[in-house]
Amino acid sequence: MREIKKNLDGTGMRIGIVQSRFNDVVCDGLLAACHAQLLKSGVADDDIVLATVPGALEIPLVLWQMAESHDYDALIALGAVIRGDTYHFEIVSNESARGVGEVQLATGMPIANAILTTDTDEQAEVRMSVKGAEAALVAIEMTHLLKALA
Repeated sequence: MREIKKNLDGTGMRIGIVQSRFNDVVCDGLLAACHAQLLKSGVADDDIVLATVPGALEIPLVLWQMAESHDYDALIALGAVIRGDTYHFEIVSNESARGVGEVQLATGMPIANAILTTDTDEQAEVRMSVKGAEAALVAIEMTHLLKALA
């Protein structure tokens, strides 16, 4: 059996990040962890482009534009949807995830989805560093995997 090995070397990769500004403390934490991991993995700072949007629902549209530009090897979605007292949480959580998935499948662009959906601010703050770094690694790994399969 031939196995495609995991490759987490980001050298030479161009990465686009779309970050929500809503719940900015958590989103800034996600970005800091993601950016640090990309650099640690060999992605050059000049090869990382950040676009910010008002909230999680706007992320898929900007991901689509970035994917269609063919300027990136992979994309990363960063955001935080924290449960409130209304049904709005479910709508934003479900629709942002659906939108990210649709962009990925329609364009063939690997997208790491690190839009956190939590019940509390504290849960989001606990997860932001780990999930931000994981998103960077997912983007790199999936880029290599898709190239190996092509």
